[in-house]
Order: sequence, then structure tokens, then C-alpha cells
Amino acid sequence: MTPVSQTSGDLSSTKLLSLDRAKQLAATLLSERSQASGALVARQLHDLLGVLDASDRQRFQRYLATEFQPDGSALRAAAQRYLAEGTAEAAAALARAADPPRQELLRRINMTPGGISALIAMRSEIASCLRAEPELKLLDADLKHLFASWFNRGFIELRRIDWQTSAAVLEKLIAYEAVHEIKGWDDLRRRLAPDRRCFGFVHPALSGEPLIFVEVALVEGLATAVQPLLLQDTGEAAARERARRADTAIFYSISNCQDGLRGVAFGNFLIKQVVEELKAEFPQLKCFSTLSPVPGFRQWFDNRLVNGSDPDAAPLPQLESDGWWNDPAQSEKLRMPLLRLCAHYLTRKPSIRIDPVARFHLGNGARLERINWLGNTEPRALQESFGIMVNYLYDHDSIETNHETFVRDGTIVRSPDVNGLLHNMD
Repeated sequence: MTPVSQTSGDLSSTKLLSLDRAKQLAATLLSERSQASGALVARQLHDLLGVLDASDRQRFQRYLATEFQPDGSALRAAAQRYLAEGTAEAAAALARAADPPRQELLRRINMTPGGISALIAMRSEIASCLRAEPELKLLDADLKHLFASWFNRGFIELRRIDWQTSAAVLEKLIAYEAVHEIKGWDDLRRRLAPDRRCFGFVHPALSGEPLIFVEVALVEGLATAVQPLLLQDTGEAAARERARRADTAIFYSISNCQDGLRGVAFGNFLIKQVVEELKAEFPQLKCFSTLSPVPGFRQWFDNRLVNGSDPDAAPLPQLESDGWWNDPAQSEKLRMPLLRLCAHYLTRKPSIRIDPVARFHLGNGARLERINWLGNTEPRALQESFGIMVNYLYDHDSIETNHETFVRDGTIVRSPDVNGLLHNMD
């Protein structure tokens, strides 16, 4: 029998050799000039990284972040030339000198099949380490920069997802749904009924892996609560009739599927293109709106309550009682104070600090249309926002103006209903 100490030593030695081999392959890949040989080295590195354990992957990521920096002497010379000449050529030379070799290494890793998936997984993995290991921010920034090019709108395709879509993709929908949990195949079938639509962006290098998807309900009038949308199931014929009568499309769930692509903006393109698809299929649709959560409201509210800075908070200790939302008397007392506070929360400046969902939709040119009391009574929604949900309205004629107004000075375009809630706070 092999002694435990010897076995442990052999394992440590093997791990060290694997990590050293990965570093050697990375250096070789960056220096490799032959495209064929480079692809082979990239595949070897990809395969090796796939078998490293978490601790060695982290060491390799740290190696990528701290090595492969721009040449300091060349960068200084290019900067001095630009300061002296100020020409376009000098600026281009400075940009080339400042481009870290690490980015070229990542581009070459992407040459191998599965390389882009591995890089997305790498960025997802380092996300939890950025605060403790700030040097990884360089690697994170390079990956984000490259992904912004590789996943720009010209390379991704909008696809409708329905019950005929492959089971592998449908399983991904169930797994990735981040707003309203899909509780199995029967629930998914309801969400793909004739009065529903689901669209996703896909990338050719990620076959079967959606980047982001949106779920839409075709209804009459502005939906103000999500449970009726999720639970409604009266058969296919009734669903087709609802679709025929619908005048409103409600975007009730938007889920990003790839954590490693956080910060790469394609959600705004998704909504605008889906609106065009729906208008072509259902020309009777007049209104396009979300029914959105308010994930940051409860935390903001609790901070104000602790600080004692809110005169509207007098009746709010009732929120501590279990089931207050099921008690009509308690619920009615809380309704207006919380709706007013939520309106203030969503419209305060600086707007960069507002709720992340609000920032996404307002930045895309939507209007803050309506704040809905007990729009979602699931436990998570009650915990995050006291069950409040929001309609953001996408009006074709004002989207660009709203977007420019929000980006320019943080002005939030809102409806008279929301203005009424804010007026009541004065």
C-alpha cells in the first residue's frame, strides 16, 4: 500500500506540473506565429484548463492578470510621441502600445472549439474574487472588452422559442429563468401557449445556449399583477382567442443566461426587436409594456426606516406581521404610503443610483407608467418590494427622446399617475 504522505506528495506534484504546463502553453500560444500550430496549442491549453481544480484555475487566472502587461518602455515612448506630435498616427501607435498582450492571448484561446464558452466561464468564476483580489479586475476588464466585440448585435440572432424548440434549449429556459421560476414542463407549456411569446438572442459559437430571453403575454389592457399571467390556462382555443383580441404586449420576464457576459449590453436590442416582431405578427397591438419587479426597494426602505428620516413610515410597523398582504384592512392602510415611497425611490436623483431594473428600462427609452400594489405576492417579491410591481411603457414615438433625456441629465419620463403619487408626498 502506498503511504498517504507519498500519495499526497505525488498529487501535489502532479497539480504543480499541470499548472506550470498551463502557464507554459499560454506563453507559447502568445508567441506562436503559425495559425495551424496556434490552434493546436490553444486546444491543448483549453483541454488542460478543463481538468484543473478550482484553486489552480484561480492561480492561472491570477497569472493572466499579472503577466502579459504592455511593454513599459514602448508605452512611454508612444506617449511621448503623441504628446509631441498629437497626430492621428501617433494616437494609433499609442493605442497599440497600450493594448495588453493578454488581450491577444485571450483572442487566441478563443480560436479553439469551446474557447469562447471557457472564457465566459472564466469571467463568471472570477466575479466573486474581484473584491479580495483587485488585480483580477484587469483580466475582467479585458474579457468584458473582448466580449463587447464578439457579442455585438451583428453577431447575434433573435429566435422565437416555442414548444417545437429543442428540448435542450427548453431545459435551459427552465434553468435560467431568473424572475418568475418555471415550475416544470407543464408550467413551461403554459408560458409558450398561443397567447404567449418567448424570444431569445443566440450566438453561433454557443449552440443551444441562449444569451438572454424575454417572455411576453398578449392581453387586453395594461396588466398590473403577474399571478394571473402565470396561472392562466384555459386550453389552446381560449388562448388563441385571447391572442386575437389582445391589444397589449406585456414583457413580464427578462432573464440573462450567461453571468460571464454581465455588462455586455444587448438587452435593449432584444426588447426593441421583439416589439417589431410582435407588431408584424399582431398588427392590432397598440401598447408595449413591462410588468417588472423592484428588487432594491425593500433595502432602500429599511435604510430610511432605520435612519428615522421618513414621515410616511408611521403605519409601517404593521409590515412585521405575518400575512399582512392577505388582510384587506392592513393592506389598505399600507397601500398609499408604500406606493408613494416606491415612486420616490424610482425617481430620485442621481438616477444612476436608482433600482437596476428601472435603470435598464428607463435607459432604453421606456416611460415609468404605473406602480402596482401587490402585483406579485410570491415570497421573494414580498421580501424585495412588498409585492409592488411596475409598468414601464415602450412608446414607439417617444423611445429615442426618452432615452436621450435620461442619458443626458437623468430626467425620468413618467406618467400622470406616477406624478400624482409624487405630488402626494409634498
